[in-house]
Amino acid sequence: MELTNYEAKHFLWRVEGKVGVITLNRPERKNPLTFDSYAELRELFRGLAGSPGIKVVLITGAGGNFCSGGDVNEIIGPLTAMPAEELLGFTRMTGDLVRSMRDCPQPLIAAVDGICAGAGAILAMASDFRFATPEARTAFLFVRVGLAGCDMGACAILPRIIGQGRASELLFTGRSMTAEEGYAWGFFTRLCARSSLVTDALEFAAGLANGPTVAHAMTKRMLHQEWNLSIDVAIEAEAQAQAICMQTEDFRRAYRAFAAKIKPAFQGN
Repeated sequence: MELTNYEAKHFLWRVEGKVGVITLNRPERKNPLTFDSYAELRELFRGLAGSPGIKVVLITGAGGNFCSGGDVNEIIGPLTAMPAEELLGFTRMTGDLVRSMRDCPQPLIAAVDGICAGAGAILAMASDFRFATPEARTAFLFVRVGLAGCDMGACAILPRIIGQGRASELLFTGRSMTAEEGYAWGFFTRLCARSSLVTDALEFAAGLANGPTVAHAMTKRMLHQEWNLSIDVAIEAEAQAQAICMQTEDFRRAYRAFAAKIKPAFQGN
C-alpha cells in the first residue's frame, strides 16, 4: 500500500520529504502499546515495501519518553485470563511486528528519550540505528513480570548488538541500561541533547534518504540474512547482491558523478 498519505489510527504518522515519521502518542502513559497499535505498526511496516517514495523511517515517542512497553491495563491484564491458544496467537503477532521491521526495505531509526522498556526496547532493538538522549533508560524488563527474556527475538538480536554477556545480564535482571552504557556497548548509534534528538535523527535520516535506495535495501537485507550464513556462503551471497546493485542506474550515476568530480544525485533506481 502507498503510505505517503496514510492516516494512522493508533499513533501519529507523517512524511517529511522522503522520511516517514512514527510518533507513539500516549504521553500521559509514557506511550504504551496496545493490541491495536501492535497490529497497526506491523501492517505499516509490511506496507513500506509498496511505498517507494519513503526512503527511511524514524520512530520516536511523544512527551519525553519513547515507549513503556505493553499497556498494563489493556494488554497485561487481559493476557492473564487468555487460554493458551490465544496467548500463542498474541506472541506470534508481536514477533511478526519485529519480522516486518527487519523485512521492510527502508532503514529504520529509533529516536529514544526517557523510558524505553519492554516492547518499547524491542522496537528500538529491531531498528537499524538508535539515537538517544542522556536521559534514555532502556530495559528489557520481561523478567520483572514473571516472563522470560526471550521475547520478540530479544535472545537472537540483542546479543548480536551488545554481546552475549551484556545481553544476558539485561535479559536476566531486567535492569535499565543507561544511555552511556548503551552508547559504549554499541546499542546506541549516537547520543544527542534532548532538545535536538528528533532534529538530529531527521538530519541523519535525510542523508540516508538521499543515498542509493536499492543499495541501502540490499545492505539491510544482507546484514539480517547473514546472521544465519557461514562465511563462505555469505561471501557468495554478497557477490550476488553486489552484482544486482551494479545493474542499477544509481551505480552508473555515481560513476558519472565521480568522473565529473561532482556529488552523485541518487534517484532510487
